[in-house]
Amino acid sequence: MLRKLALLALPLLALFLLAPVSHAAPELNADGLLDPDKAFQFSARALDASTIEVRYAIADGYYLYRDRFRFAAEPAAIKLGTPQFPKGIAHEDQFFGKQETYRKEVRIRLPVESGNAGRVKLTVTSQGCADSGVCYVPFDQSAEVVLASAGGASRPFSDLLKDEAPVSRPAASAAPLANDEARFTQMLESGSIWLTLAAFFGAGLLLTFTPCVLPMVPILSGIIVGEGQAVTRARALWLSLAYVAGMAVTYTAIGVGAALSGNLLSAALQNGWVLSAFALVFVALAMSMFGLYDLALPSAVQARLHDTNSRLRGGQWGGVAVMGVLSAAIVSPCVAAPLAGALLYISQTRDTVLGGSALFAMALGMGLPLLVVGVSEGAFLPKSGPWMNAVKRFFGALLLAVAIWTVAPVVPVAVQMLLWGALLIGAGVFLHAVDPLPANAHGLARLGKALGILALLAGVAQLAGAFSGARDPLQPLSTLVGSQPASAQPPRFERVKTLAELETRVRGAGRPVMLDFYADWCVSCKEMERFTFSDPAVQERLGRMLVLQADVTRNDADDKALLKRFRLFGPPGTVFFDREGREIEGLRVIGYQPPEKFGKALDAALAGAAQPSFSQRAASSAK
Repeated sequence: MLRKLALLALPLLALFLLAPVSHAAPELNADGLLDPDKAFQFSARALDASTIEVRYAIADGYYLYRDRFRFAAEPAAIKLGTPQFPKGIAHEDQFFGKQETYRKEVRIRLPVESGNAGRVKLTVTSQGCADSGVCYVPFDQSAEVVLASAGGASRPFSDLLKDEAPVSRPAASAAPLANDEARFTQMLESGSIWLTLAAFFGAGLLLTFTPCVLPMVPILSGIIVGEGQAVTRARALWLSLAYVAGMAVTYTAIGVGAALSGNLLSAALQNGWVLSAFALVFVALAMSMFGLYDLALPSAVQARLHDTNSRLRGGQWGGVAVMGVLSAAIVSPCVAAPLAGALLYISQTRDTVLGGSALFAMALGMGLPLLVVGVSEGAFLPKSGPWMNAVKRFFGALLLAVAIWTVAPVVPVAVQMLLWGALLIGAGVFLHAVDPLPANAHGLARLGKALGILALLAGVAQLAGAFSGARDPLQPLSTLVGSQPASAQPPRFERVKTLAELETRVRGAGRPVMLDFYADWCVSCKEMERFTFSDPAVQERLGRMLVLQADVTRNDADDKALLKRFRLFGPPGTVFFDREGREIEGLRVIGYQPPEKFGKALDAALAGAAQPSFSQRAASSAK
């Protein structure tokens, strides 16, 4: 058994190691060298109110000199202390003799000894060379750092100057509310590899219970139940491992690819053709569970594969792994905070090994409950008799539900309600809702009939709602019993499509602005609309803001430009701006948040927007 596990793990490990490092080659200049900003990627952040950390990600084949660093800060009232350098590598340089150099990465701690400004423009001069023997002239790189918010995010100052979209600034009350995306990014930067991987594994466990991942449970369950009497605990473990391995490797590869390309690749798969094809696969699996036919490979192929591995006859683990691949790519396209943090870290540092490892750990965390479910079903499923047929029909119905859930983003709501109604009525019929029970029927039969009647009534309600004009599967009879109260409706968003349109709306608002990123295929976005944006307390706060929404369902050039401008890889995501049209950092919301937590972000946005700007504070202090 261990040997077979090792054989299975080796190709998966190879895929994992290859996926993170396969990215586009960096751009070279006419001399075959990287530009300085690419060879020596610079960033800075505040560790606390009196310490700045300067970080360089150094490309392979390049190095920086320890003695060539120079630091300067603005405004002039800021005084910097003695830099704290890590130990470098001894290098006999053909230009400067014996030198101490840095490769791969260097982090320098820079004390701030005086000055009360919360925002500092830091300029660092450095010099480095390439192993080819070419040295760069000393060059400057700058970043704007917020000292008042420990660990606060920073952006290269050059980016602030060339951005035409609203400039960002920190909210005075944002420090304790640092967004979850930033926390995961900082965790990757902390250097504690095992703690980071453990944290991402734990985040994956929590993500298992979100609507974007839960459909994977009936998918795997249906595969195992479809084995029928042949399933054993060991076989269920093998099938579950194959599914989770396919999911984890693909999730990592797609995540790394998204970080390097700037686009969430799985978003491209959210179209009618792909989703319909995937839904048909679920329908085919469900029909086999209802006994319409048996899914099996041709006998000649089965015999050959049986000789190769008798324990995994039919080579079905390969097909199950493919199902895991497809599930990761299609079923869960929404972005959560841990995923966003890892993608942002990879895109900024190009450290695909650490970022990819974090994504892999998160995917394994998401897969652990699936393993438990799979092994449990292998241990507790009935082996023969009518019970097994009932269980297979139950999971067949679940697979049909997943099929409807899969195509829901690309079909009208009325069609969704008709499909749900048909499924519920069919389930009621299978549960003998319309069949008379004998007088001596046992308790389980009566319970099944009661559940069947409830399913039948729910299905009729879906059909009645669809034909009466209702467009909410959770409230199918709303048009017959009266409309929802106004307080329960989500806010009316003003849609923006382009960066120019967004800039015009934000700069002319004269009040705080919230920009929400939405897509029809994003389940968490719909969660936010139904449970968070419709909350009365949240709506009271939103009433004091301009509420904008970018619908990125089509994923066209304008949608990608908006996402790229705010370093987002997909919805859901919420960004806040102050009265002057500048983004308030530290308050981004990535993924679903309940009303209470989201309300705190709104309070901080409203409070931060009421604060004077940095230039106003500087002018006031000068007086």
